[in-house]
Amino acid sequence: MPEHTDMQIGSRLRDVRKRRGMTQRDLASASSVSLSLIRKLEQGEVADTRMETARRLAAALRVPTTTLLTRDAEPASRSTADHWAPVRAALGAPHSPTGLDDEPTTAGVAAALDAALPLFSRDQFAELALVLPGLLRDADAVAETGPEGRAVRVRLLQLTGWLLTQTRQYGAASEALARSLDDATDRLQGAATVNTLCWLLLRQGKLVEARELATRWADDTEPRVSRATPAELSAWGWMLLRVSAAAVRDNRGGEATDALRLARSAAVALGREYAPRHDFLRTFGPVTVALKRAENAAVTDRPDRVLKLAATIPGDGLRPTSNNRNRHLLDVASAHASMRQYGDAVSILSGIRDESPEWLPQQRYARDILDRIVTRRRTLTPEMRSLAEAVALPL
Repeated sequence: MPEHTDMQIGSRLRDVRKRRGMTQRDLASASSVSLSLIRKLEQGEVADTRMETARRLAAALRVPTTTLLTRDAEPASRSTADHWAPVRAALGAPHSPTGLDDEPTTAGVAAALDAALPLFSRDQFAELALVLPGLLRDADAVAETGPEGRAVRVRLLQLTGWLLTQTRQYGAASEALARSLDDATDRLQGAATVNTLCWLLLRQGKLVEARELATRWADDTEPRVSRATPAELSAWGWMLLRVSAAAVRDNRGGEATDALRLARSAAVALGREYAPRHDFLRTFGPVTVALKRAENAAVTDRPDRVLKLAATIPGDGLRPTSNNRNRHLLDVASAHASMRQYGDAVSILSGIRDESPEWLPQQRYARDILDRIVTRRRTLTPEMRSLAEAVALPL
């Protein structure tokens, strides 16, 4: 999905442009990025940059996207950071036995985690902020009792890292995922953690790290397809999708296409969406690959291709609140906006808000799409104003 890099590219953009002998106007023409935005980027007036914009500029300058990226401060707002402060504190706090008879048990913590799964899968952030601190402390306690307890903590830390990545708590997400990977008891469990870790790196604009990590794990998890279990095919397929995602954002189109083709072969071998009952993050199959094909088309600025691919994806392939599904819908809304089909774009955004009211406000991509719509409209409908309020877009 074209999304913010949480990076500043101004100084490197200016340096590379000058080395190429291009004026700002030349670059604007070659990249289809507005001259005013290029000026603001180079002067440091724009705080962060969408990956889509960075990729366009890099392609016009004939360099990998990563050439332009420099790390900026963690972008989470103060209110968001405070919202998750108890979760971050629980992540860093050592376990202290109470000495009481009600110390948590592995079975009890596993049951509590299973009960909390719908909160994760439905993006119920407010409730998770309340539930997670205690659950993390209990998981730390049972992890000391043996392999079964560690396995429970691995699952919880995977989910916590995924959630914190969603809400742009990147430092805490990295900590949770590193701990999860350290405790992983087998390569499939490790691959599930690395899948989210690669997504975290992508969101931070660390494209080379994401691509190299995903490639290494794709090699390590590649199964013999004719004998592979669904879990093995899912692990391998997701690593390939992460390779493709990193490569396409770094203007490595051939590598992205090759990785996506291999992921499709894993999905074909599965023949359906593999969705483990207690691990929705490992959902993988033909529909998932189709969504990622459309995402790659969105990254490379082909809105007509996005809409064509979207028309072939079954509407009931994934549940309405699936994160992969919602991200795909944002790609479709963006494509409609690019084609000046504003009513269709607004309708899709409204549908996402109705299904995932806590998820949508976290998506800068949604705010960018709506901003493009409202700046091109002379008058705004009540629905547009309502969406602008939902995603905190000033009017």
